[in-house]
Parts: sequence; structure tokens; C-alpha cells
Amino acid sequence: MENSKPSLVKLTFTFLYILIFPALILLLSGDWLWVEGWIFSVWYIALCFTAIIYLYRKNPALLEERYKKPGSGNQKGWDKYVVYALVLGFTAWIVIMPLDAKRFGWTTHYPLGKRIFGGILLLPSFFFFIRSFMDNSFLSPLVRIQDDRKQKVASTGVYGFVRHPMYLGAVFLFVGTALLLGSWLGGMIGWAMVLLLMARIVGEEKMLANELEGYEEYKKKVKWRLFPFVW
Repeated sequence: MENSKPSLVKLTFTFLYILIFPALILLLSGDWLWVEGWIFSVWYIALCFTAIIYLYRKNPALLEERYKKPGSGNQKGWDKYVVYALVLGFTAWIVIMPLDAKRFGWTTHYPLGKRIFGGILLLPSFFFFIRSFMDNSFLSPLVRIQDDRKQKVASTGVYGFVRHPMYLGAVFLFVGTALLLGSWLGGMIGWAMVLLLMARIVGEEKMLANELEGYEEYKKKVKWRLFPFVW
């Protein structure tokens, strides 16, 4: 419904908030002409702006759900701490990479081929993020059953490929960005974030199997949580 859309003021502050991380990457690098930093920055802004504009126009109820703060709704208590850890980890990841790869050069002699491969990985990352929003109207940032929104199992589109396609997009993001920017430390933090997401998946699926009708049947249909043919 039209009146369920976030206000333009809220959207404006959201867009400004999104710009903080790309600006931080370039600022901390000490080089405003850093090509790889600009590639990531443009990609990140395009991803976030595309997702928000799409949701504002097509699914404002989900956009409002994405604004929920940790501890709100009926979020599982353990997940609140996971969300805080993800925010801190993402911030540390953003800060460390430009310091490592550019300003202080802790990572040296990083192969060009790996940088190119990292940039390529951002393409499937973009796809899985955007399609997850399109294919799942209940894609909350919190682990909770959305009784208030009459939550149902999402099983089509990318949800017919793996059970957590948005997390798969995040894997491509964490791995690809560290490779693109040429930061071994960023890669280490990124993989730590992937492990945290995998732990979250275990808890989230336990909740969904116990509390969301049809999820057990969905698990039989789509066998892989995150990595096809692996896990």
C-alpha cells in the first residue's frame, strides 16, 4: 500500500548512509584515484540504490521490514548478538582493506589475475542480492517469524537453487572484494564473516523448521543451504 512506504526523509538519510562506506574506503586508502576502490564503490552504491528503489516501488512492506532494529519484533535473542557481530565485522572489513592494500601496503605483490577474478565475482554477488529481494517478500534482516506479515516459505527463483541465496551473494561479496582490492587481511576477515553467516544459517533453519509451515518440505526440495553440492 502507498501509505506503507518509508518517508522521503528516511530514504534520503538511507542514501546518505550508504555513501559512507565507499567514501571511507577511498579516504582511508589515501588515494582518491584508486581504481579498484572506485570499482567497488560504484558497485556497492549501484547495488544498494537498486535494491532500495526496487523495494520502494514494488515492495514497500519489505523495505519497512528491512528498517527493523536488532531486538525488535520477535527476533530470536541469540540473533541480536549475531547482527551486532556482523555490523562490527563489516565495518572492520571496510576499514582494514584500504589500509592493508593501499595506504600501508601490508599486502604486497598481489597478482593482477586475482584482482580481475575478484571483480568478476561481484557480478554474481549483485545478481543473488537483487534476485533475493525480488523472490522473497519476507527477507528480513532479523531472524524472526513474521506472523505480523503472514510469512510464507519462499521457494521459487534463486530460492530453488540454494536455501539462502542472499548469503551466497554475501560470500561472493566478501571474497570478491578482498581479491579485487588486493587485501589478504580483508580476505581473512571476509571468510570469518562467511563462517558467522554459516552459523547463523544453522540457527535460522532450526527456527524455520520448527515454526514456519512448509519449511521441512522445502528443505527436501532444495537440498543445499549455501554451497551447491557441498553444504
